[in-house]
Amino acid sequence: MAIFISRLWTQPILITAMLASLVNITGCAKKAEQQEAKPQETTTLNIGFQKYGILPIVKAKGELEKNLAAQGVNVKWVEFPAGPQLLEGLNVGSVSLGEAGEAPPIFAQAANPNLVYVANQPAAPTAEALIVQKDSPIQSVQDLKGKRIALNKGSNVHYLLLKLLEANNLTLNDIQPVYLPPSDARAAFEKGAVDAWVIWDPFLAAAEHQVHARVIANGEHLVSNYQFYLADRKFAENHPEILKTVVQTLNQTTDWVKTYPDDAAKLLEKPTALEFEVLKASISRMGFGVQPISEKVAKEQQYVADAFYAQKLIPKQLVIQDAVLKNDIK
Repeated sequence: MAIFISRLWTQPILITAMLASLVNITGCAKKAEQQEAKPQETTTLNIGFQKYGILPIVKAKGELEKNLAAQGVNVKWVEFPAGPQLLEGLNVGSVSLGEAGEAPPIFAQAANPNLVYVANQPAAPTAEALIVQKDSPIQSVQDLKGKRIALNKGSNVHYLLLKLLEANNLTLNDIQPVYLPPSDARAAFEKGAVDAWVIWDPFLAAAEHQVHARVIANGEHLVSNYQFYLADRKFAENHPEILKTVVQTLNQTTDWVKTYPDDAAKLLEKPTALEFEVLKASISRMGFGVQPISEKVAKEQQYVADAFYAQKLIPKQLVIQDAVLKNDIK
C-alpha cells in the first residue's frame, strides 16, 4: 500500500517536471528563432561619381556591391557633374566617398577639415595638356607670350599652366588667361576666340580626335596629375574595413581596364556620350592601380596647394598631411 501511495504522489511530480522542461526547451527554441529572424544591421555607403573615370566602371560592373554585401553594406551611387560639386556633396553629407582630381580636394580642405584623402591612382601627366588649333602658328610655350589661353580656374590644369610658364621663364602676367569651364572653353577654342586651351581628359582626347587639336606640351616631367579618392573623416575612421574593400575593388577594376581597354571604353560610351576612339585614347593615359596615400604623393599635393595659395586661389595655407587618412587600408 505504501508503494502504491508513493507512486500516486510521484507521478504528478514527474509529469510537472517534464512539462516544465518542455516549456523550457520550447522557450529556448523560440528565442533562437527570434535571434535568427532578427535582421542584420546594415550600413549604407553613398558614393559620389562622375560620368568619366574608374568609379562609373565600378558601378557598371557591380562587383563592389557583391564584395561589400558580406559586410552588411549597401551601396548607393550619386552622380555629380564635376569634382567641386562632388566634394561639396561630401561636405554636406550627401555622400561618404568620391573621386576627384588634384585641385578640388585642395579647395574642399580649405573649407572643410572633415575631408580625408583615402587613396590615389598613379600619376597621369599626359592626361592633361596645352593644345592649339591644328593650323595655329604657335609651336612652343614661348610663343604663348601675349596670347589668350583658356583654362578652368583653380583646376588641375591651372597648376599645369603655372608650371609650363615657370619652366619657360614666363608668368601669368605674360599671357592673357581666359577662365572658362570646359564646354565654354571648347566653343571659344573652335571659334578662334582663344589662342590655346589647357585641358584634361576626356575633353583633351575629344579635342584631338574631333577637331584635330595639336598638343604643344603636356604634364610630363612637370606635374603628376593624380586622381584621388576622398571620404568623410568620421565615416573613414569608423569603417576602415569598408574602405579596404573599396580600395581592393578599385585596384581590381583598374587591372581590368588596363587589360581590356576596349571593353572599358564601351562601358563609358553611354554615360559620357563620347565616341569609342576618344574614350580609348583617354583610357590609355590613365594611371592604373589604386594605393593609400604615400608621403611622396602627399608632398606633391602640397606643392599644388602652395602654388594655389601663392596665386590667392585659396584663403589660407594648408597642410595636406592633416587630411591624409591615418588608418591602414592596405
